[in-house]
Amino acid sequence: MSFFSEFKEFAVKGNVVDLAVGVIIGGAFGKIVDSVVNDLIMPLIGKVVGGLDFSNYYIALANQTPGLPLAEAKKAGAVFAYGNFLTVALNFAILAMIIFVMIKQINRIKKETPAAPAAPAATPEDILLLREIRDNLKR
Repeated sequence: MSFFSEFKEFAVKGNVVDLAVGVIIGGAFGKIVDSVVNDLIMPLIGKVVGGLDFSNYYIALANQTPGLPLAEAKKAGAVFAYGNFLTVALNFAILAMIIFVMIKQINRIKKETPAAPAAPAATPEDILLLREIRDNLKR
């Protein structure tokens, strides 16, 4: 088998295609969660903790001018960007919670699906003998 035919066989397998679809959907879903955290949740948290953009919280490590936005402070030197870390950690927590709820619902749906009817059990031998005796007595 040639290299290209082996590669074609590998690439067309169902698991590889399913994985590719999962990665693509996961990337898009990650962007949605990023938007929810950055555009909806973090502004509310920032309002509660002082009205500033939460992702701009940092500690200057290179004597930057206080009050600079994070991007400018990074250009001026090293910063300890704990606001970004908190944003990413919240992203992870929300994503993990959503995945947990989805898997929980999938498992609940699987449990509710009725099982296929079982095949009838074989009739015991003594019952078969009794039926045979009954049928013989009727004749």
